[in-house]
Amino acid sequence: MTSESVQPMSGPSRRTVVAAVGAAGLAVALTACGSGDDASGSSTEQGAGAGATTEASGSSGGAGAGGAALAKTADIPEGSGKVFSDEKVVVSQPAAGDYKAFSTICTHQNCPMTDLKEDTLSCACHGSQFSVLDGSVKKGPATQPLAAKQISVSGDSITLA
Repeated sequence: MTSESVQPMSGPSRRTVVAAVGAAGLAVALTACGSGDDASGSSTEQGAGAGATTEASGSSGGAGAGGAALAKTADIPEGSGKVFSDEKVVVSQPAAGDYKAFSTICTHQNCPMTDLKEDTLSCACHGSQFSVLDGSVKKGPATQPLAAKQISVSGDSITLA
């Protein structure tokens, strides 16, 4: 045997390679899982999640063209709401004649939500639940309220601003 064959190699050890591959895989997984959290926590999306009025305040960014007629006031049940999937918005009527609108994009992982029962909008991805009356979180894992959307009510017509 020569001294060259006994000399250790100068490359990384097997343990180092396995640890690096594991860390890279974990980074990819966390990036995929966490990408929605960064967007949902932004101040423009979350600044006025609760406390919206008849002309809901908050972010009007996202899907839906400005001025698009959504529904007639008679279509929105008092104490509940109606989901408009194409516009990614839910319009609710917390009290007679008081209309509010919120994004239907879950603030936990940005999953679109369409499951509305009474006053609760549920996310099929991870089980978060939100009140459509004020946008608040009813059940986690989401911690941020739904982003308010701007609407206007003119006569019996509700329009996305």
